[in-house]
Amino acid sequence: MMRRIALLMCAWTLLGGAAPIRLITQLSQARIDINTSFRGAELLVFGAIQYPRGAVPDAPPDIAVVVRGPAGPVTVRQKARVAGIWVNAKGVRFESVPGFYAVAATQKIEALADERTTAIYEIGIRNLQLSPASGADEATTRAFEAGLISTRQRQGLFAESPGGVQVTRGVLYAARIALPSAVPVGDYTAEIHLVGNGRVLASTSTGFAIGKSGFERWVYVMAKERSLLYGLAAVGAALLAGGLAALVTRRRW
Repeated sequence: MMRRIALLMCAWTLLGGAAPIRLITQLSQARIDINTSFRGAELLVFGAIQYPRGAVPDAPPDIAVVVRGPAGPVTVRQKARVAGIWVNAKGVRFESVPGFYAVAATQKIEALADERTTAIYEIGIRNLQLSPASGADEATTRAFEAGLISTRQRQGLFAESPGGVQVTRGVLYAARIALPSAVPVGDYTAEIHLVGNGRVLASTSTGFAIGKSGFERWVYVMAKERSLLYGLAAVGAALLAGGLAALVTRRRW
C-alpha cells in the first residue's frame, strides 16, 4: 500500500508540468470473488491529484468518489389488500437502476456544487437518473422512486458517505467503499471527480468486476448458459429429494 502511494507521489512530481489538472487513480483490487463464505468486502479507491506545474492550492480540494454497479430495469409494485389477500397492485417501471451505487465525498453532496452540476455527474443518490418508463404521473413516480431508494439503502446497496474521502497534503486522496454481501455480480465503475468553486475540474474512472467463484460460479454459469440442462438438473434434484423424504417417512411410520 505505502509503495503504491510512493509511486503515485513520484508520478505526480514528475508529471507536474502538465497544463490541465489530472487525477491518477488506483483500486485495491480489480476483481472481487463471491463464494459461500462471502460476507461483504471493502474497496479502497486511492490516488493523487496532478496540478499544473505542481502548484498545490492553499484551499483543500473537494473529491467525490462514485462507485456504481450493473444497471438494469426494475419494476416497483405496491401491495394492496383484496378480499383479505395481499396482491400486487399498480407499479412503476424504471429502466436504468444500478445494482449498486455508493458515493463518498470530502463533505456533504449539497456543499460540493450546485444541483445542476451534481445532477449532470449523478453525484448523490437523489441525482440518480433512474429513467421511469411507466407513464405514471410525476407524484406517483416520485413516491415509487422514494420507495425503491429506501429499500436499496436498507439493503446497503445505495449509500452516501459525506466525509468519506480523506485528502493528504492536498494531493493524495483515499476512500473506502463498503460492498455488502447482497452486492450483485457484474462490471463496476469507480468515478472520481475533483470539484472546486462549485465546478468539476477533473474526472477519471476505472473499472473492476465482481463475480462468483467455486460452486457458486458453476451454478451461475449453468443457469445463464445452459438453462435447459440446469432446469432439468434442478427438477431431478427436487424429485430425488422428495423421494428420499418419502422413503424416510415410510420407514419411521
